Amino acid sequence: MRVLLVGAGGVGSAAVAIAARRTFFETMVVADYDAARAARAVAGRDARFVAVRVDASSAEAVTALCREHRITHVLNAVDPRFVMPIFEGAYAAGADYLDMAMSLSRRHPSRPYAETGVKLGDEQFAVAGQWEAAGRLALCGIGVEPGLSDIFARYAADELFREIDEIGVRDGANLTVDGYDFAPSFSIWTTIEECLNPPVIWEAGRGWFTTEPFSEPEVFDFPEGIGPVECVNVEHEEVLLIPRWVSAKRVTFKYGLGAEFIEVLRTLHKLGLDSTTPVRVGDVSVSPRDVVAACLPDPATLGDRMRGKTCAGTLVTGVGTDGRPRKVYLYHVVDNEWSMREYGHQAVVWQTAVNPVVALELLATGAWSATGVLGPEALPPT
Repeated sequence: MRVLLVGAGGVGSAAVAIAARRTFFETMVVADYDAARAARAVAGRDARFVAVRVDASSAEAVTALCREHRITHVLNAVDPRFVMPIFEGAYAAGADYLDMAMSLSRRHPSRPYAETGVKLGDEQFAVAGQWEAAGRLALCGIGVEPGLSDIFARYAADELFREIDEIGVRDGANLTVDGYDFAPSFSIWTTIEECLNPPVIWEAGRGWFTTEPFSEPEVFDFPEGIGPVECVNVEHEEVLLIPRWVSAKRVTFKYGLGAEFIEVLRTLHKLGLDSTTPVRVGDVSVSPRDVVAACLPDPATLGDRMRGKTCAGTLVTGVGTDGRPRKVYLYHVVDNEWSMREYGHQAVVWQTAVNPVVALELLATGAWSATGVLGPEALPPT
């Protein structure tokens, strides 16, 4: 297996640290727009790791890099703006593809808080037949959420339940960052995208529909000392993926943002600072959202200042295999102190990065094998 890892930010660098301990691949080419960042990600690693520069907005550049290094699998670790060129570049090169976030959505033009427009992943699923006919696999949404959360859903359906009423992904943390009043532990560009877009819900008989951002607040008591966190509806891939392969009456995703974080996001929206449309400032055109991202610390650099744990999990309710009512929360917790000590990467990016590396190893060994455009729940969860 010869892997092209596109993106040497927090998640990409963590994926390098995790993969370095494994033996299933021959080469991992780590590519970033910033060549120095790619070089830092592979510094001190063995000869299997190579750092190069790439423009992820160019499908042709991705294809050329794949061909130059005889790449068999492309792992996309950049933000979702670049999903389609990397996805298309991998296909043109004859490589398989993995990502942790799917192609972007676009709101319904007249009823954004009731009906879906272009949904997350629609552009990728539109060409699923081409990938299948070519014998190629695009495994989409294989981070932690989406990713491990979807695998939990499939495992619950296969092993624990006879009938499922609701699959509800619930994400929460008690992380703090010393020295900062506001410092997101994940890409603010992606956080704004998923939190301010209309959340999607799926219901049997109705299909996919949207609601207002931050709707249906609930307090969820997270395990392992994290405790109660208020969670709200957020747009996320699980709701678009799980119903395609797992039978349930309802599928939701709720994120434990907290009141202060929600207020910051609402303020950014009111001021238009969440916009991706460039505005003119003097002699320069710049996206307001890019300015916000540039003003905040790089999440990859926050590990030494972070304290606490992060939890990703899937709450499943319904009828168990014994015919009795059942409620199960399948979850994965990472303590930032552990991930920093063990891998040198903060908990949120490490937790996201470990799952695509596991998936690559499963594909390398043949434990997973498939073609087409698939979500993680399409494959055996055990």
